[in-house]
Amino acid sequence: MTVAGGSAASRRFASMSRPQFAIAVLCMLVVVVGSNILVQVPLNNWLTWGGLSYPVAFLVTDVLNRRFGPAAARRVVWFGFAAALVVSVWVASPRIALASGLAYICAQLVDIQVFDRLRDQRWWRAPLVSGVLGAILDTAVFFSVAFAATGAPWMTWMMGDLAIKLAVNISMLAPFRALMWNLAKPANA
Repeated sequence: MTVAGGSAASRRFASMSRPQFAIAVLCMLVVVVGSNILVQVPLNNWLTWGGLSYPVAFLVTDVLNRRFGPAAARRVVWFGFAAALVVSVWVASPRIALASGLAYICAQLVDIQVFDRLRDQRWWRAPLVSGVLGAILDTAVFFSVAFAATGAPWMTWMMGDLAIKLAVNISMLAPFRALMWNLAKPANA
């Protein structure tokens, strides 16, 4: 599959098999649904458990984008969105599910677009910048939809959540690099 992105040059990306696609969607589903459950459990007035788990979704998206290209990453994001939204309605409140779905799709699509535009720069720039922008958008949309006018200390949760997401985003650079190094190896190596 040849995909143009970032620069004018065409790129070749690995084709994603059905099992790889299914695993990627399952990873998204686990991260998003788990985070929707965990965001309802505050650690303190500044942070919920969901702030620690959700940034892994950006790692999944960025690995997919690097390996399989933006079209495959978007496909996984849309399928992950649909699956997570359906499951989240049962394991979290409808308001949390709606906020999560809206924040997730907006932030993930921005992450994919920014990552693709920066992919030809230093290896760390695309996941760092796209993850930071995605985290800011995700956090603002999620907390304003999920908790505004509920009486919960959502503004402080939002600030604490964003701080944690940014810290986790930086810490995800090492696993991103390791995964890229391992995925770039020939299959028989």
